[in-house]
Amino acid sequence: MKITRVTPYRAGRFLYVEVETDTGIVGTGESGAWGHLEASQAAIEKFATYLVGKDPGPIEHHWAVMHRFGHFKGAAICGAISAIDIALWDIKGQALGVPIHALLGGPVRQKVRLYAHVKAASREAMIEDCLDLKRQGFTAIGHLNPFLDEDRSVPYAKGHAAKIEDAVAVVRDLREALGPEVDLCIEIHRRLTPAEAIVFGNEIAPYRPMFYEDPMPPASVDAMARIADKTTIPVATGERFATLHEFQAHIAARALSYARVSVCLCGGLTGARKIAALAEAHDIQVVPHNPLSPVSLFACLQLDAAIPNVAIQEYPTVGLEFEDTATPEASRHTLRGTQFVTALPEVRDGYATIPDAPGLGVALSERGRSDPAPVLRTVEMRAHIDGFVVDQ
Repeated sequence: MKITRVTPYRAGRFLYVEVETDTGIVGTGESGAWGHLEASQAAIEKFATYLVGKDPGPIEHHWAVMHRFGHFKGAAICGAISAIDIALWDIKGQALGVPIHALLGGPVRQKVRLYAHVKAASREAMIEDCLDLKRQGFTAIGHLNPFLDEDRSVPYAKGHAAKIEDAVAVVRDLREALGPEVDLCIEIHRRLTPAEAIVFGNEIAPYRPMFYEDPMPPASVDAMARIADKTTIPVATGERFATLHEFQAHIAARALSYARVSVCLCGGLTGARKIAALAEAHDIQVVPHNPLSPVSLFACLQLDAAIPNVAIQEYPTVGLEFEDTATPEASRHTLRGTQFVTALPEVRDGYATIPDAPGLGVALSERGRSDPAPVLRTVEMRAHIDGFVVDQ
């Protein structure tokens, strides 16, 4: 078998790749280079010059070549490698007539617990959406930003006491409204300084969040380790890590309790299983990061099926900023990007069934290959009242 073509496709807010072979088998993957999909697309096109004419079978070898042929990497390049890697695993599974997880050692579970997304500009809207998801059967809800997802055109102007007190009240009210039956996955989006993160983490500990994600920008291992050491709730980070070595450094520093592995960024399934094994050796659970389309979700489910240390799977329901990726009849809590693919996982009572179709289990629809209006993410910021940048 030989690779005959490698084609990137932009659809909605997503970047896909199809790897075609001379046998007619086509593999599908997705890049998670959030905000830099144009650059990641260019990297896919560059890697195509190496891949065309090659046997798609030696996946680890191709993975090493793409990572090591040059001296520079980063999110755009690693997103491209991830998309191609997932597509190569898809080809191998289809060729052998088995799901990808069968090639990774076989399934250790038949279904995986999900947490759905809520994004809201007010406490009332957040609680209403969470209650709706609870009624749908979800037992965990994430993307919960206690500092709220306010309009970026409005400058932020709260002082320390009001900032902390208002956000603590959001977590308190969520717990009171949802009860102990629903786990809260708190997402800070890198909003705080280490000092603020320690104060806030200790304030919300009585409401038992499942985890406390990215309380600060995850650049400093030492600072994240300080937060983890000074708070009693588990810290989750890693969604922006593109390499195994970034996870290794944070694990060695005891800077995380949950590894947020981005399958579409960290090197695809080849990279993700390396990170999962590293985490397992340190008794750390994996929470696969998935803000993308069903292609990414299927890749995550293949990983979830084959590793013993997955805790829960992120399930990206449509939010305020993603309504343009939903079908016209979709509700706010529908999976994103459904019109770009040929299949969806079965979801019931807050769990997704592990797919058993050969390969990845999903392919691009015609719309996924020919979306007339892909969404470009513009460079913008929310300003503090003093004019500097607020992470949101």
